[in-house]
Amino acid sequence: MEFDDVLAARRMVRRYRDDPVPAETVEKIVRVIRRAPSAGFSQGHRLVVVTRRATRERIAECAEEHLYPDRWLSVAPVLMVLGIREDDYHDRYTRPDKLIDGEEIDWPAPYWWVDSGAFLMLLQLAAIDAGLAAGFATVRRTDELKALLGLPDDIAVVGVITIGHPREDATPPSDTARLRSMRKPLDALVRHESWERPG
Repeated sequence: MEFDDVLAARRMVRRYRDDPVPAETVEKIVRVIRRAPSAGFSQGHRLVVVTRRATRERIAECAEEHLYPDRWLSVAPVLMVLGIREDDYHDRYTRPDKLIDGEEIDWPAPYWWVDSGAFLMLLQLAAIDAGLAAGFATVRRTDELKALLGLPDDIAVVGVITIGHPREDATPPSDTARLRSMRKPLDALVRHESWERPG
């Protein structure tokens, strides 16, 4: 797909068919982890890919799917649990080439979370490029999820990415129109050279 087409298709989807996604397609999507940005090449991303129905249903319970209007986490044929290991960033930034005056940097922002967002977007775009849809859900019961998947204590759960074939009613025209009407004007979001409006 052309990038403009991928971007035009970018939306968080919460309605899926339960048709399986071929394993080779899933593998192509997850391989983007090696291209995901990470500060200083810290490579703190972690991903657990789940396709077994019983495990997907347990993950949906951990995310308290019953609070959503539609069942979607347990229906999407692929769930990817996105995690981050903060210690990888500290390990990287205490190496000699990253020290400043012999000290680890004073992090202006927690880049492990910044990088998680970038990786999430990369996975979503890769799914769209493969002709699929993607969504994202937070997990309320992270300890239970970590125990279910055997995630180590030093991995923080960012959330769950859903991937699959969208239902025909995945993005009703009324939703699209409503969201378009809520878009802020570009000049409320972007300025050039300075935030101050010209006099």
